[in-house]
Amino acid sequence: MNTLSITGRKKETYIVELEYSLLLESALGIAAFTNTPLLDTLEKEKSFEMLRKNMPDPLLAELKYVEANNTWKSLLQLLHVCTESTLEGFAVFLKTLSDKELKYHCLPYTGGRNENTRIAASTGDLNAVKQLQTVTEDIGFFPTYITFIHEVNGDDLKKHLTKVLTLWHEIVVLPEADQLLAIASRDMKQKRMMQEKLSAEEFVTWATGGTEYSPEPSVSRVLLIPQMSYRPWTIVSDIENTKVFYYPIPSTSIYPDDPYLPDYLLIQKYKALGDETRLRMIKLLSKKDYTLKEIAEQLNIGKSTAHHHLKLLRAASLVGIRSSKYVMKPKSITSLPTELQQYLDFHPVGENE
Repeated sequence: MNTLSITGRKKETYIVELEYSLLLESALGIAAFTNTPLLDTLEKEKSFEMLRKNMPDPLLAELKYVEANNTWKSLLQLLHVCTESTLEGFAVFLKTLSDKELKYHCLPYTGGRNENTRIAASTGDLNAVKQLQTVTEDIGFFPTYITFIHEVNGDDLKKHLTKVLTLWHEIVVLPEADQLLAIASRDMKQKRMMQEKLSAEEFVTWATGGTEYSPEPSVSRVLLIPQMSYRPWTIVSDIENTKVFYYPIPSTSIYPDDPYLPDYLLIQKYKALGDETRLRMIKLLSKKDYTLKEIAEQLNIGKSTAHHHLKLLRAASLVGIRSSKYVMKPKSITSLPTELQQYLDFHPVGENE
């Protein structure tokens, strides 16, 4: 069948905005520090280990609670709703929330179709809670997190969130605040310059180090937030009408005066590929998507070994997860020669080619 288009409409896409906040950096640091399965893939692993040894007991106790209940998710969701940019303002904002409002903002946003369910769940409706858990059953910790938000005492949660954010922010982030703000400002300036040259979708892929995102009907805005705490991971989240990418700040923005420094993600990609088992996995996934169990069976290795290697491939943005299966990211593979060439083509001022 031949089709003649007379719509005159261009393909709709999203707008892209950049934003940075020291409070969001604090919440992401709390999230990274308490994500023990991924700690060995983080650039800050060693500094986190030193931090843990010298951390005061009150903060350790709050972080233990975060790890048990994933309350870092609550922090991130609430910080996006709060219009204040200070700790004091955030604490006041929490106090103004009713129990229903608090739980509504803490429950995960899963799209407009499920908003009535989310609202009902925030009032304590057990059927709505179960429906929300069913919708999110394929998203890791969400079902147990939803149970926690349903059962937790609102005042206790407010006290915990205020205390853990305050302690982390004052002990970990504030001593480096000037440096963090300078790095983030430098990075966002570079990003905005590139934003003028690329389409929205191309820009998101470039800015996040290879994360592809196509427009969705319910998403009109993409929010890009640079972060240091979770490098090299890009964390993806949803809030009303918005897709949020907390992307790792590249090394070029952190060390602008070192022209020989390769980007951290470039190093991770080549390290990940410099192993026979991981190369086998890449070839396997180039044919089709597989579950962890299927990969272990195909390569005749243990599931724990397979999981370790896949974790490193995911950290390098070479492999992702979709519908409970591991998938190869073809563009992350094919772009490697270009990324390497871009690094090699950069010359410091005064250097002869």
